[in-house]
Amino acid sequence: MSRLRSGTNRVTLLCAAAVLLALGAALASSVAPVRERLPASLPRLGADRVWLDQEMLGRWRDHGWWPPVVIAALALLAVLFLCWAAAQIRTGRLRELPLGQPGITLSATALASAMAERARAVDGVARAHVRLLGRPRRLHARITLVLEPDGSPEAVLRELARGTIAEARAATGPRVLEADVRLTTRRHRVRRIR
Repeated sequence: MSRLRSGTNRVTLLCAAAVLLALGAALASSVAPVRERLPASLPRLGADRVWLDQEMLGRWRDHGWWPPVVIAALALLAVLFLCWAAAQIRTGRLRELPLGQPGITLSATALASAMAERARAVDGVARAHVRLLGRPRRLHARITLVLEPDGSPEAVLRELARGTIAEARAATGPRVLEADVRLTTRRHRVRRIR
């Protein structure tokens, strides 16, 4: 689900960037200093071009339907943007998880801290950081591990899956818990001799 959302966000941003770039290029090519620097092979708009002259503006004013349509389209775009922004905020960091009985919740920060502590206890792990995202019914744990230089990534992942992640899945009950593990290695410090 998060990959689909990420892909949708990238496509939306790419489309918006392409439209803005095309509009910017069209406007810039009509300005004299920019036109002089453009290659001769590129199509150019006339310097005297007017995007909306008096005659065209008068024709648009004769039709009474277009101002409400333009306003409705802009309002719809604003509402869609606000819904998209709210969806991005809502699926962000998780605050608390409701447990089986009303009024009893588990702090997502406490669960993430417990998972990080258990991950740090695995042999070969120097540092661990856990961040819980998603919704109360579908959780996503983003686990970042820094391994010791002699740590085995395969052994660490096996132990992490059997221990920390399995315990977290059991603790979160019937909810789905997905885990994304990112591994880096601590580098040896080079001693300088003077």
